[in-house]
Amino acid sequence: KFTANPLIGSMWEMAKESLGPLLPKLLHPDLPPSIAILIASYVTYSVLNTILSFGQEPPPTSPYPMNRYDAVSARRYFDGKLTVVLARAIQVAFLSGTFLVALASDYLAGKLQSNSNQRAEELAVLLTKLGPSFIKIGQSLSIRTDLLSPAYVRGLKSLQDQVPPFSTAEAREIIENELGAPIDDLFVKFPNEPIAAASLGQVYRATIRTTAEDGSSTEREVAVKVQRPNIMNQIALDMHLIREAAPFFKRTFNLNSDLVGTVDAWGVGFVDELDYIEEAVNAKTFMESISQTPLSGVVFSPPVLDELTTRKVLTTEWVVGERLDRSGKDDVSILCSIAMNTYLTMMLETGVLHCDPHPGNLLRTTDGKLCILDWGMVTKLESDLQLTLIEHMAHLTSADYEEIPKDLLLLGFIPESKADLIKDSGVVETLADIYGAWTSGGGAAAINVNKVVSQLQDLTAEKGNLFQIPPYFAYIAKSFSVLEGIGLSNDPKYSIINECLPYVSKRLLTDKSERTGGALSTFIFGPNKNSQDRIIDYDRVEQLVSGFGDYTTSASGELLGKNSTRAEIIEGVTEQCLDLLASEEETPLQSIFIEQLAKIITSSTRSAWSRLLRRSGVLPSGRTVLGTIVDPFGVFRTSPIVRSNELDERTVETTRNLIQLVVSSNGNA
Repeated sequence: KFTANPLIGSMWEMAKESLGPLLPKLLHPDLPPSIAILIASYVTYSVLNTILSFGQEPPPTSPYPMNRYDAVSARRYFDGKLTVVLARAIQVAFLSGTFLVALASDYLAGKLQSNSNQRAEELAVLLTKLGPSFIKIGQSLSIRTDLLSPAYVRGLKSLQDQVPPFSTAEAREIIENELGAPIDDLFVKFPNEPIAAASLGQVYRATIRTTAEDGSSTEREVAVKVQRPNIMNQIALDMHLIREAAPFFKRTFNLNSDLVGTVDAWGVGFVDELDYIEEAVNAKTFMESISQTPLSGVVFSPPVLDELTTRKVLTTEWVVGERLDRSGKDDVSILCSIAMNTYLTMMLETGVLHCDPHPGNLLRTTDGKLCILDWGMVTKLESDLQLTLIEHMAHLTSADYEEIPKDLLLLGFIPESKADLIKDSGVVETLADIYGAWTSGGGAAAINVNKVVSQLQDLTAEKGNLFQIPPYFAYIAKSFSVLEGIGLSNDPKYSIINECLPYVSKRLLTDKSERTGGALSTFIFGPNKNSQDRIIDYDRVEQLVSGFGDYTTSASGELLGKNSTRAEIIEGVTEQCLDLLASEEETPLQSIFIEQLAKIITSSTRSAWSRLLRRSGVLPSGRTVLGTIVDPFGVFRTSPIVRSNELDERTVETTRNLIQLVVSSNGNA
C-alpha cells in the first residue's frame, strides 16, 4: 500500500537500487554493532539524499564529463555512488588509523616535535599505500611550508613517484584500443617490461620503422607512455573526498590558506596530466614559444609523434642523455643557468610554466643541450600576474626590501584584510633578513632557521596569522625549489635570487610596458626613484648591465662549445642596448635615458662653467674675472641656473663611472 502512490513508489525503487549492495549486510544477524550503526547512518543519508534529489536533472555519467577537473560535476556524480564513496572513505580511514593514533599519542605526550622526523617518514609510506592521488598530493605538499612543519616537508620531499607497474598485457590492450591496430603492426619492437613506472602511467622504450620519401626505411627508438587503467575515476574519487573534508581541516587546524582553492588547484593539475593530447600540445607550445627567444637551440622538449598519440597514449622520440643533477660534465653549471632562464621565460614571458621539473625530467643530452621531459603538468599565468612577479623580482634582486610587503599583498601572500599591517617596520625588517640571507647563497641551509621562526612567531603573536600561500604559487614554488636543489648540488653557494638577475635585467631593459618601466626605475634609482632630483645609482646600473650580459651569454649558449669571443658577446649586448634606445616606439628605457641625458648635460655645463670661473682668477671684490665680464652687474651670480651644486657633482661623478664601465668592458674584451 505504501508504494501504491506512483511518486513514492518511484522514490522507493531508486532507494533500493542505491542501497541494494548494503541491505543484505545490514540485515545480517552477526554484524558488529559499530558497523551496523555506520551502515544505518549511511542508509538514512542515502534515503534522504534520494528523496531530495528526486525530480532533479540526472547525475553525469562520469565525474568529469568534459575531461576537465570539475568539482561540481564530481559531487553530483558521486552523490549517486555513495557505496563507492563510503568504501573508499573507510579504506582511507583504516589505512590512516595507525598513523593518526600515533600522532594523537604524540600530542597527548607532548612529543609532536621530537617525533616529527619519524612521523614524517611514516606519512610518506602511508601516502604511497593510499595510491596515486595521495602520492601526487604528498609531492605538492612537500613545498607548502605554510601548512607543514620543516620535518614533514623534508619527509615528503623523499616521497618517490614510484609504484609497482601494471601488467604489460594491460598496457598492450590500452595501446591497441587507443591506436586501433595490433601492437606488432605499430612497433618493430615492444618490450615486455616498462623502463619506468609512476603513479599515473608507465613508459616503454620501443622501436618504430619510418619510411622516407625515396622509399627507404629506418628504425628509431621512441618513448611510449601508457596511462594506468581507470586512473581518472580513482583520482576523481579521492579529490572529491579530500575537497569535502577540506573545510573541516581548515577550521580544526586554523590553517591560514585557501584549502579548498588549493585542492582545486591540485585537481586541475592532476586531471590535466591525464590528457596526453594536451601534454603533447604543451610540449609543442613550448618549442614554438622558445624558438622566438635566445634560448632556441640550447633547450628543447622531445618531438611528439602525433600519429601514435591519444588521450591515453603518448609517443615521443627517445632522448639519449643523463639526469642533470647526476651529470659530472663541466657544463652542468651553464645548463643550470639555462634551466633557470628557461623557467623564468616560461613563467614571466610565455605564460605557460612546466610544473614538474623533478631531477628525472631535466636531462643533459649527449651533445650538451638541456631536454625537459613530461609536460603533463603546467600552470598558466595571466599577464597582470606576470608583471607583478617581475616587479617583485626586481625588488628582490636590487635588495629594495621596502617594496616587498606591497608586492606580497598584490601577489596574494598577505590577505586584503591585513593590508593595513604591511607598512609595519617589523614586517619589512623580518623579510629583509630572510631575503638577504637567501641572496647570499647556500639555499635554505644557509639561513638561521631558528631566528626566522622566532621572528615569524613574534609577528604572528603581535599581528595575527599574517601570511598565506595563494593556490597558484604552489606549482611555481615546486618548480623553483627543484631548480635550486640542482643548483646547490653543483655549487654550495648557489643563490636562486641572484640567479634570477640575468633574466630580470633582460626584461627590465627590453620590456615596453609602463609597469615594467616602473620596476626599471626602482632597480636603477633605488629608494629615490620618485624624487625630482633622482640620479641613477652606478652600482645598480653596473649590476643591471652585467646581468643583461650574463643572460645574453648563457641563454644563447655562448659557453656551450660556441666559438664566440668575449668581444663579440659584448658587441652583441651593446648592439641590443643601442637598438632599444633607437627604437621608434618610446620605451621606459628611452624615457629614463633622455631624462638622465638632460641632467648630465645640464650638470656638466654648470660644472664646466664653475671651473672656468675659478680658473679665470678672482678680483679684489671677490668676484671672478670671467663672471664680472659676462655678468658685470651680478644678476646671475647666485642663480641656480649657473651655479654648480651637490646634485651636479653627483651627476658628473656618476657619468664618469659609467664611462669607465664602458671603457673597462671594452678593455676586457
